[in-house]
Amino acid sequence: MANENSHQPNKPTHAFSGLVSFLRTPTCNNLSELDADIAVMGAPTDEGSPFMPGSRLGSRSIREHSLRFGDEGYFDHDTDKVFLKYELDNNRIVDVGDADVIPADVEGTFKNITDLTKIVLNSGAMPVVLGGDHAITFPVVRAYDTPLHVVHFDAHIDYSPFIHGYKYTNSHAFRHIHHMDHVKSLTQVGIRSIRNKKSQIEDSENDGNRVIGMKEFYDMGPNGMTTLVPKEAPVYVSIDIDVLDLPLVPGCVSAEPNGMTYIELRDSLSVLAKHANIIGFDLVEVNPQLDVGTGITSYMGAHTIVEFLGQICDQPRWTSKRKK
Repeated sequence: MANENSHQPNKPTHAFSGLVSFLRTPTCNNLSELDADIAVMGAPTDEGSPFMPGSRLGSRSIREHSLRFGDEGYFDHDTDKVFLKYELDNNRIVDVGDADVIPADVEGTFKNITDLTKIVLNSGAMPVVLGGDHAITFPVVRAYDTPLHVVHFDAHIDYSPFIHGYKYTNSHAFRHIHHMDHVKSLTQVGIRSIRNKKSQIEDSENDGNRVIGMKEFYDMGPNGMTTLVPKEAPVYVSIDIDVLDLPLVPGCVSAEPNGMTYIELRDSLSVLAKHANIIGFDLVEVNPQLDVGTGITSYMGAHTIVEFLGQICDQPRWTSKRKK
């Protein structure tokens, strides 16, 4: 029998202690036994960032800052409601770790990201992907084999042409995605950088995609998200942290002025969660190496994911699946 002085492992109660998984959820090391509604996975690669590296560290940093929310759900004062409590109490959110990154082999890394996403989808779980740079959205979306719509929040169009084999950067992802047979529509929201080339925006629009700049977004507001995709349509959402205004995200290589406030992004995602069937999402381009000491960009990334998940899991299409 253990004596009273023997060490007994305790559940960590502070964000700075214990092992790290997203929201301190259970980890799954044997993917053949994955049993969850939501699987958090990392795609920690930034070889698609030609300007400056560092977003490869985003997956880990977002996980670390997610610990600040605890593992008992979160309380929203405005609605007087606790979100994600059922999912966390019943281990319906699981962290499956990261796709294996093969340095200097972008196609090999992308294959690993696609393969891990397919395993998650085949288990019946919804992927939540922590980037990495925005190139990772391409291998994630190609893992799906059923029709879906894509809504892309970003300051940048990410629609560069494929020239001389140059096609796997964070500026190419959505040109790849548009050409996928199962992608029924692509809508790009928050596009505003003056570094966007007119020809690339015209390419996207001429391909039949909808490109929404900030002026149009201000006119339509978050409730305008209901016009982007059909009611109850399956939707994959890609969130570049630089859709937010530059001062909010110092830890981002390509932050831009005149972006969304957090409330505008949060409410837009909430409207999408109510209107459509969200079947996966990613959050990318958090770069901890550039961030301020408190890590507010990583925190903002984790905060966005947590609130979006809360809205998704609060919808009848999700709550009706809960075991009584």
